[in-house]
Amino acid sequence: MTACPLCIDEGGLLIHREPLLRVVRATDTPEHPAFYRVILNAHVAEFSALAAPERQRVMDVVVEVERQVLALLKPIKVNLASLGNMVPHLHWHVIARVGDDAQFPAPIWAPAVRAGDPARLQAWQAALPRLDEGIAAALR
Repeated sequence: MTACPLCIDEGGLLIHREPLLRVVRATDTPEHPAFYRVILNAHVAEFSALAAPERQRVMDVVVEVERQVLALLKPIKVNLASLGNMVPHLHWHVIARVGDDAQFPAPIWAPAVRAGDPARLQAWQAALPRLDEGIAAALR
C-alpha cells in the first residue's frame, strides 16, 4: 500500500494549522495560483466519518477561505470540491476561477483550451501574500 501524500506532506504552502485541520495554498498549479486546500490532519476518507462539530468547523474554514478569495481577488467564481478519488484523505479544494483561465468553464483538471491571461496571473501572484495573511488572520 502506498503512503498517503497528505499524511506525509503538508499538501502545499502552509497558511494555517489547528488541531483538526490545516489550510494550504497549492504550489503545483501555477496556472491556478489561488488554489487552496483545507485538509483534515487525521487520515479520514469520508466527511460523514467526522462528528458534527468537526464537520461544522471544516465547512466554516472552507467558507472563510472562499470569502477571503472573493474579497481580495474578485474572481467570477470560486469552485469548491471534495473528491478524494486520487487521494482518499479528506480535503476540500477552494479554487478561484476567471473566464480567461486555461480551462474555464471546465474543471481545472480538464485539458487547457487557452493560455491564461499573463497579466492577471501576475497580479494574482503579487496578491497571494496578502491573501494568505488574510486567511490566516481570519482563522486565528
